[in-house]
Amino acid sequence: MFQHQYIHRKTSQIITEKLIQDRSIQFLYHQVREHAPTVFNVLTSNRVSGLLAFFNYDFSLLMQNEHVLSSARAMGIDLQEFLDDPKSMDSMRKLFERKIRYWETRPMSTDIHTVVSPSDSRILIGSLVENNMFFIKEKFFTLVELLGDDQWVKYFQKGDIAIFRLTPDKYHYNHAPVSGKVVDVYSFDGKYHSCNPEAVLAMVTPYSKNKRVVTIIDTDVDGGTQVGKVAMIEVVAMMIGQIVQCYSDHHYENPQEINKNAFLQKGQPKSLYRPGSSTNVLLFEPERIVFDSDLIQNQKNHMVSSRFTKKWGIPLVETDLQVRSQIACKL
Repeated sequence: MFQHQYIHRKTSQIITEKLIQDRSIQFLYHQVREHAPTVFNVLTSNRVSGLLAFFNYDFSLLMQNEHVLSSARAMGIDLQEFLDDPKSMDSMRKLFERKIRYWETRPMSTDIHTVVSPSDSRILIGSLVENNMFFIKEKFFTLVELLGDDQWVKYFQKGDIAIFRLTPDKYHYNHAPVSGKVVDVYSFDGKYHSCNPEAVLAMVTPYSKNKRVVTIIDTDVDGGTQVGKVAMIEVVAMMIGQIVQCYSDHHYENPQEINKNAFLQKGQPKSLYRPGSSTNVLLFEPERIVFDSDLIQNQKNHMVSSRFTKKWGIPLVETDLQVRSQIACKL
């Protein structure tokens, strides 16, 4: 089985990812999908995804705290980051939905014209321009299907994209990647496909098939990041049952639903995935941003074994980074 590696941004280390249930995902997305499509559709449905989440995260409600924390340490989770006392973690769901002292542990640039990562995740960057070396149109999503609203598609054609893959060990609050006014927010029902690289490669355009929430942010307003309109798409995956919109202006206090005309401050908590793995997608208007040079160089690294690169024959190496870290700036 071909390994999948990524680059850790802080250390530049090449790391081989231990993909959870990789053999099961391979079996589901190749053997079952091809030979038993009805069974496959059931297994990627809301009901089954919810049952899997229950048995993995809620069935252990009576789990002793020491076992939860032992699991956290095994996954490399830093207990010192927690906002709440680690001793209060008596279920895997509580661990998954943990809050952290992000204002201390996830520092952010004060430059208003920068775009930051919405999540602790592994990022791929790309372009919707055909002659661009990072052209990845219709590999991870179909733009029209992803946005599902013709009025917004025209803004992002030939624009730039960033895809953020969260794994179950990650902190699962999403934060606003830019400052600006919400001009639209809407959601779609859909499937619950895994975000394991093998599932993405097997399905093709899975992000425009899954349940998702789309938020359109106008940053060309007073106090905004000044990089045009930005689409933030929060995509569920296997065992994610819900995307809770819970924006807070200060820490996690007084969480609010996201509504039209609301102003989002960059770096503040916006939403929470419950629970599992998931994906965020950012879309940018053409010629409004430039991605950070280290992300570009990492993605082109031919020394890294990436399943995405192997499948599509273009450099697609992920960089592991933290929420609120800079990914791009105003062009």
